[in-house]
Amino acid sequence: VQLQAFGGGLVQPGGSLRLSCAASGRTLSNYNLGWFRQTPGKEREFAAAIRRSGSNTYYADFVKGRFTISRDNAKNTVYLRLNSLKPEDTAVYYCAADPSLILSTIRTWTAYDYWGQGTLVTVSS
Repeated sequence: VQLQAFGGGLVQPGGSLRLSCAASGRTLSNYNLGWFRQTPGKEREFAAAIRRSGSNTYYADFVKGRFTISRDNAKNTVYLRLNSLKPEDTAVYYCAADPSLILSTIRTWTAYDYWGQGTLVTVSS
């Protein structure tokens, strides 16, 4: 499956963005999906994930209700809504997919087989 992430940009603190990740080549409904982020010199960090069924979602502690992951299997797309953005949310955000994750690894970036190219989110006044 090929993934393409987009929707990043420059936003002021407290603002919102919606990231999208469109898939091609395979039906996204067969994949568990995740969003990760990375800043220079740091390891890729888990942000959110959603199971194939769409009924279970998982978030990093730093999200604290500000982000929402969702999927639209009909559009073969996964979304990450970012609200109440802070300067420390500045990062490149990546979407990822894997067909066979177990729950204990859903927050582990190395467990995902397929990655999008990343989209830059900059939170600054």
